Amino acid sequence: MPVHRAILHVDMDAFYASVEQRDDPSLRGKPVIVGGHPKRGVVTAASYEVRPFGVRSAMPMARALRLAPHAIVVPPRFAAYAEASEEVFAIFESVTPLVEPLSLDEAFLDVTESQALFGPPAEIARMIRQRIAREVHLPASAGIAAVKFVAKIASDCAKPNGQREVPAEETVSFLAPLPISRLWGVGPKAEEALRRDGLLTIGDVAARDPRRLEDRYGPSGRHLWELAHGIDDRPVVPDREAKSIGAEDTFEEDLEGEEALRPHVHAQALRVGRRLRKAGQKTRVVQLKIKYADFELVTRRKTLEQPTDDGQTIYRAALELFSRIDLGRRVRLTGVSAQDLGEQAQGQLGLFDHLPEPPRRSDRLNAALDAIAARFGLKAVTTADLAGHIRFGDEDDEARRKVGAAVFDSPTARRK
Repeated sequence: MPVHRAILHVDMDAFYASVEQRDDPSLRGKPVIVGGHPKRGVVTAASYEVRPFGVRSAMPMARALRLAPHAIVVPPRFAAYAEASEEVFAIFESVTPLVEPLSLDEAFLDVTESQALFGPPAEIARMIRQRIAREVHLPASAGIAAVKFVAKIASDCAKPNGQREVPAEETVSFLAPLPISRLWGVGPKAEEALRRDGLLTIGDVAARDPRRLEDRYGPSGRHLWELAHGIDDRPVVPDREAKSIGAEDTFEEDLEGEEALRPHVHAQALRVGRRLRKAGQKTRVVQLKIKYADFELVTRRKTLEQPTDDGQTIYRAALELFSRIDLGRRVRLTGVSAQDLGEQAQGQLGLFDHLPEPPRRSDRLNAALDAIAARFGLKAVTTADLAGHIRFGDEDDEARRKVGAAVFDSPTARRK
């Protein structure tokens, strides 16, 4: 009997809108649109409460407000979404190293080898969704199948806040009644051509002779036939070979001046350091990215004397780069990234003894902070300049009480 893979597709439900409803209890259960200017902007996200009125992501805001004039419009907060995404992906990576990100709010997971530790795939999906609900306070849906294509469709069918498993032997029957537009690669023009040929459902494609489909549509005909039969051998490819690790945020309102930008760059540098340590890598090059209000983009780089995974060191390098950028203009986005990555060193060799140096104080501090964050959340410990920029919920307040509400001075931690 063939051994099938166990692939999950986990997708956050109305992610941006759900984050807004989580952080502002007055929005819960109400029609929420996350979007920009009412006349010129587009819908970034729509809560499930507003979708029955026809509001969808990427729709012009003007049209969305005509369809749902009673909707509550909130501006996007990309820093909050990035932070929530990081917490969600940390949960994914605690279950399997085979995580393929598709965006901030969805990913494929190969849990084939994780079953020995965590049980059947459906139980793993349920555990992941329960942890996301408990630790991040957000809803998520999951699809479980033997191949990526089917897992993605299954998660769509499970929304909102559910999960759907498609056993390998039921793949063809699950796909058969679905519209032809569900096949990957079938856009509006292809759908029109297929429908003209009498192919209305995935089952219609599965029933055709693949050679006739190839004669009619070329190589894509064979591809569509394979998908209709659930044949999709693409592996889950983790994003391990990144050439850089970065963090960036678009501001709700344009900012001007170093004082206004510094806390955002600091928070981004700390996120980059945390991600470097998680990936077991260090950086030799720090890059600062600025996008002005007129969308002009500039970047500046600094090469470090020694590779680092310390967020405070990255922050100090980014501050030095401020002097090479015009900060007299209004800024809509900042970003910090680590370039020229390398594997984590085990300690620099001494000149005479050829033995690794003991861990530096910053390494010990980072290890302690990472352990606190893993147990109590990313907001449990912060720096003084960032404390006023973070909204702490009840659970975050409880976490801070447990760790003594530790707040460190910026830019370097002060020992008390």
